[in-house]
Amino acid sequence: MSTATAEYEYEPVRIPPGTDRGTAAVQLSLHAEYGGWELSTVRLHADGTRHVRLRRRRTRAQVPLPRPAL
Repeated sequence: MSTATAEYEYEPVRIPPGTDRGTAAVQLSLHAEYGGWELSTVRLHADGTRHVRLRRRRTRAQVPLPRPAL
């Protein structure tokens, strides 16, 4: 594992087709606000599915932070 990836942990999130842009933005904002996640990449597929990759800095805390759940 390289040093750049060792500093971050990544989590994939799938946003289903039919979800409007505003709703997707609110969902991702909640992950950022309460889970410490930031946007890494977004891929919009032809069927309307969004594949989002979130990242956050690794912590040394003993209590793990929550993972996104949609």
